Amino acid sequence: MLRTRRDVPVRRRRGDLAAAAFLVLVLVVVAVVYGTHSPAAKTESVPAATPGTAPAAATAVPAGFAGAWRAPSAAAPVPVVAGPGVVTADGSTVVGREATTGAERWRYSRDRPLCTVAEGFGRALALYGSGDGEWCSELTALDADLGTRGPAANLDVRPGARLLASGSVVSANSRDYLETLRSDLVTTAQYGAVVAPAQPGRQPRPGCSYTSLALGGGRLGVIENCAADTGDRLTVLRPDGSGDADTPNVEFSTQLSARGVQLLAVSVDREAVLLPGPPELQILDRSGNQVGLIGLDVPESEIAPPADGIGATATDTARTYWWSGSRTIALDRTGLAPVWTLRGTLGPGTAYAGSWLVPVAAGIAVVDPLRGAVERTIPVDRGGYTGKVLLATQGGMLYEQRGSELVALRPG
Repeated sequence: MLRTRRDVPVRRRRGDLAAAAFLVLVLVVVAVVYGTHSPAAKTESVPAATPGTAPAAATAVPAGFAGAWRAPSAAAPVPVVAGPGVVTADGSTVVGREATTGAERWRYSRDRPLCTVAEGFGRALALYGSGDGEWCSELTALDADLGTRGPAANLDVRPGARLLASGSVVSANSRDYLETLRSDLVTTAQYGAVVAPAQPGRQPRPGCSYTSLALGGGRLGVIENCAADTGDRLTVLRPDGSGDADTPNVEFSTQLSARGVQLLAVSVDREAVLLPGPPELQILDRSGNQVGLIGLDVPESEIAPPADGIGATATDTARTYWWSGSRTIALDRTGLAPVWTLRGTLGPGTAYAGSWLVPVAAGIAVVDPLRGAVERTIPVDRGGYTGKVLLATQGGMLYEQRGSELVALRPG
């Protein structure tokens, strides 16, 4: 009987079997390498079991505040209030905490150090360093309530970077590079020394360094130090993602009259720049033209930009509050003109039940936000700590970032 082709026994050569075994081995190795080196490797993610509850809002400023809890949070430069609770970040771990007790609700940890953590898009944004320590490259969004992982992105910023959030934009900054992202963590703009540009030549000044920046009104302002200029340069970008990410949408760029200036705030159509010696506040319009020059009651030693390029500011619906290092200055939020100055402060302050609370050496000054008048001072014992104090609130709870520690205060 004739055999069909299908009936003929298949003879596998020894070489075929060896090749198949090699391919299997390669796949196993790839799987092991990916499992060892992927972002999911050596990651601990422990979400909350149930949704949290935010504390009730404050209806009045209390007679006093009492210590409630404290936790290390060296990777968070400001108090991170997100969702119904508070987030702390230290070492390699981000922890979502119950607002009133500090009890751990969720935890996220990696096998590498945190560069910084911030609130953005209603989430906790955790930026981790690379394995070689050269970059702050891995950004993860965590649900603020449950701690579950959301979008992720790979950035090209250096250690020391900060995350700034304003509405629909988050900015990550380095000394020579800026990157902005939208809520799904897709990059909307790159500016400066792009590591691997898709189209070379699209950056106007890739050799400049950045000393100060501010985000507001859908606009990003940056002070550039460029060797070819005789003074610092103010550049304002619109990082709305309307064009290609590697082609910056520049509203204007103008050379300033001095070096060592600091950008205090950016609004919808104004920029406030602090000029050195004697201290003056220069206000520019959205074309870079000066519309105001106002003397400020600030020591000349406090004019230089901070080391991370981000000024200590806070906002409410009517004002932007800037802390110089010894004074809190309220600026009109639209026109950015100074409204009042309060001496002897430890930070910009925060809104609380219709008042503005400002940290001072004796405790918390209760300030009329319209006039800047101190109505009373609530004693707070900080145990000898005398440095910068950054405030935030969650309901009636008050939080103080004291260096590398977050301290929670309850009305009492």
